[in-house]
Amino acid sequence: MTMLIKIGNSQGVRIPKAIIKQAHLENSPLEFEVTAQGLLLKPAKRKPREGWEDQIKKALLESPEEEEVFLGNDLDFEGWEW
Repeated sequence: MTMLIKIGNSQGVRIPKAIIKQAHLENSPLEFEVTAQGLLLKPAKRKPREGWEDQIKKALLESPEEEEVFLGNDLDFEGWEW
């Protein structure tokens, strides 16, 4: 059991390290969900390959001679989620 504590203009909860580890929350962005029972904290879902397309475009702009490395193969990118 714990209490809300004042943190600046907000309030927060201290979560014991053992609970963070057991819930797999360490070094993870968190999602908050309000439920009928209270507040649920869970690791944020990350999208696979999130940001890859932008990083590839940026790399190609910086080194256009490397375009063959990224695009010079027979991979079909249609249907991929970015």
